[in-house]
Amino acid sequence: MKLHKQAFSVASAGRPAEAARLLRRALQALPVAPASNEVRIVRIRVLITLAYAEAETGSVSDGLPHLDTAQLLFAELQGPQRAHMEGVVGCQRALLLHRAGQTAESLDLFNQAIPLLEHALGSGACDASVLTANVMNRGLTYIAYGKPALAEQDMHRTMLLAETHQLPLLRAKAQHNLGDIALLVGDVPTALRHYEETERAFRELAPGLVPRLQIDQARALLTAGLPDEAAEQLDEALPELRRHKVGQDLAEAEVIRAAAALLQGDLELARRLASAAQRRFRRRGSESWSEVAALTKMRAEAAVALSNGVPSVAAQSKAVQSKAAQAKASQAKAPRSKAAQSRAAQSKAARLAERLSAVGLTDEAAMARMLAVRLAVRRGAAAEAGSLVRQVPKPTEVTPIDHRMLLRLCRAELSLTSGDRQRALSEARSGLDELGQVRDRMGGLDLLCGTAVHGRELGELAVRLVLADAETETDARQLFAWLERTRAQVYRYEPQPSIDDPLLAERVAEMRSLGRVVQQSRLDGRAVAELEARYDVLQREVTRLGWHTSQWGRPRPVCELADVVAQLGERALVSFTGQDESLSAVVVAAGRTTLVRLGSASQTVEEVARQLHADLDVLAPDHLPDLLAQTIARSARRRAELLDELLVRPLLPTVGERELVVVPTGSLYAVPWGVLPSLRGRPVVVVPSATAWLTAENDNQRATGSGHVVLVGGPGLTGGVGEVRGLRRTYPAARFLDADQAVSANVLALLDGAELAHLAAHGAHQPDNALFSRLELVDGPLFAHDIARLRRPPRRVVLAACELALSHIRPGDEALGFAGALLASGSHTVVAAVSRVGDQAAAETMQQFHARLATGAGMAQALAESTAADPLRRPFVCFGSGG
Repeated sequence: MKLHKQAFSVASAGRPAEAARLLRRALQALPVAPASNEVRIVRIRVLITLAYAEAETGSVSDGLPHLDTAQLLFAELQGPQRAHMEGVVGCQRALLLHRAGQTAESLDLFNQAIPLLEHALGSGACDASVLTANVMNRGLTYIAYGKPALAEQDMHRTMLLAETHQLPLLRAKAQHNLGDIALLVGDVPTALRHYEETERAFRELAPGLVPRLQIDQARALLTAGLPDEAAEQLDEALPELRRHKVGQDLAEAEVIRAAAALLQGDLELARRLASAAQRRFRRRGSESWSEVAALTKMRAEAAVALSNGVPSVAAQSKAVQSKAAQAKASQAKAPRSKAAQSRAAQSKAARLAERLSAVGLTDEAAMARMLAVRLAVRRGAAAEAGSLVRQVPKPTEVTPIDHRMLLRLCRAELSLTSGDRQRALSEARSGLDELGQVRDRMGGLDLLCGTAVHGRELGELAVRLVLADAETETDARQLFAWLERTRAQVYRYEPQPSIDDPLLAERVAEMRSLGRVVQQSRLDGRAVAELEARYDVLQREVTRLGWHTSQWGRPRPVCELADVVAQLGERALVSFTGQDESLSAVVVAAGRTTLVRLGSASQTVEEVARQLHADLDVLAPDHLPDLLAQTIARSARRRAELLDELLVRPLLPTVGERELVVVPTGSLYAVPWGVLPSLRGRPVVVVPSATAWLTAENDNQRATGSGHVVLVGGPGLTGGVGEVRGLRRTYPAARFLDADQAVSANVLALLDGAELAHLAAHGAHQPDNALFSRLELVDGPLFAHDIARLRRPPRRVVLAACELALSHIRPGDEALGFAGALLASGSHTVVAAVSRVGDQAAAETMQQFHARLATGAGMAQALAESTAADPLRRPFVCFGSGG
């Protein structure tokens, strides 16, 4: 009995292989033909737990015979003990069938067995933990069966039973399952909140269960369009799952990691992981799960076929090691034509859809059919594609968003085969509206941005379709509307008041303190590896907390062109777009909307912009040798002139001398526009969308301008503190913090509600997580995450530090960085640099800028005049409204 209790505890903690060893020892110690009911019950319990352990480490077929043996034993029992054991064996068989994907059979067994356990508990023959665990397991089965309301009822009942009978681990497991239910109905922030709270409990009570939780966290992150974050969770979980030989969870983790690789564009890794998972599921006898893995593998193969057999750049770069083997194989076998490959892939997808339907996986079968539809369309088989798409069932409440977007895309592409352009655009419009409804339920900036990945192909199809035939002003207006529909997402949400989350605040404070310790340790020459590892752990925790504690407010509508025209007045708006490796721009000026085809290769523009950025970084230090400075300046001027020729000069006949509002695309977010010769001294405002600009303009005009001015000088700037002190003559009533006083708490307190904030401190852009871009203060970094959570962010912000205008381009062509976080949180205008800036150059620019600002000039006008004298060393950009 002692061995069984130990084994049960080990199995509950997520270590089934170890449990199986203990249970086999227990069986050897027990008589094969028990003489008493007490011994018989012990043997039944051992067999039940062993069935679970061996099913987890091997296959379901390995576990079921133990339950058959247990059933023969309980048949000899009488009274409440028999009902108890019959209920336990039935529930365990139901659990194994559920794990094998036989959901309907599992539910039938649970519904027969749980009343037996309830009766046994009432008569004192059943332990409360047994009933509690099996109510929860039935809820899990309801989740798999697509019945979230019934699943939620079982989970709440489980939590009540667990609290009543002091079963904390079962309570934590039920909360984990509530996260799964929230994910099933599309409430990602709530799911992530449940998972976060569960993780804290698991790490204390049963660390072995954390990898299973990370699988579900990764699923939620994929739903939110965050494949990098999902991959990080799974790459941490997979080694633990392999170590403990948790076969089912390991295979599930491999499937979901393959799905993350698909979104990352690494098709070879996706195919390899899905194949490995499929083999594991087959060994376990999990037919349904095996077909799910086959679908993920099929998605990778179809992506290759849909791109004419050429994998993405990411996939190619990570498949270098297999090139030799591929070359050898291609010599041994003559390649089939692309049409034949596409036809074969289509047939394979259609057969897979039939197999998925046969095992009751409706959504997965629909996904396979939609892959077949796209492959048929690609090879011109419209009739076959039409027949297949009609077999795809109408989406339900719990149909995943990526499935719904793919169906819209299939219908749009099929419409184009018959020349029905309007039907294709209608499908794209409806799909993006549907995606917007999902986005409206998301939490922090990461989730809002990431969701766009699911509608990327649909939006690109619509823009490409409109752009292809655009000739008239009506066409240009339609293109403008589509660009806004596909871009105007994150920055159109109303900021919510700051949410007071003590745990989040505590973790950010820990990060700040630890960041300072790491920096000092480096200066002292001490080892920092352990400190950096702890810092990374804290950063991940803060990120996760932000996913469900940083809800944004109501979405504002996408702007109307007429409203933009009215607000522009004498200014011009230029919205760039890149399609099929070329650039175009929609120009709104003097009440007219014009499409200008720039004819520039987007890759050429991207490379020149990158080279210009590198030149400006080298040129930034205050005291470069003259010869080096002259050489780099010549190179930078050449590149600026080339960018000017590619991007701006073709626009001049339309925009004339007007002030500009620029909506970049991709790498153009990092262009220092004032450096380009045609724009030198011209006010330019950069915005993520026309909707974001119009919102900032309207909010700016409604502002009273009654707030205070804040001047902050951080540590380590040779000219920084002097620059800020000098600004006190311009703003005598300003609230001032010098290097010693510039600690994060003081700075944040002054920033809240400020009219104008000038922050002079060293800073750094964090490309992999823009909300951790930072300003260096006395007590450590002040993160964009901190400022984004202010109750009333400063209306106008000047970041006189390095590179804090840089952004990470997220799906949907949306930029997110320190400046972007401020704009999304409610600041109207942000001035920041897109390249490194020397302390002296920054000080001179800012003295001139604020002198002009104090005379009544707008932010964009004052910045243009202040950078014109030496634009190469003053790469500041104005974001937002420019007022």
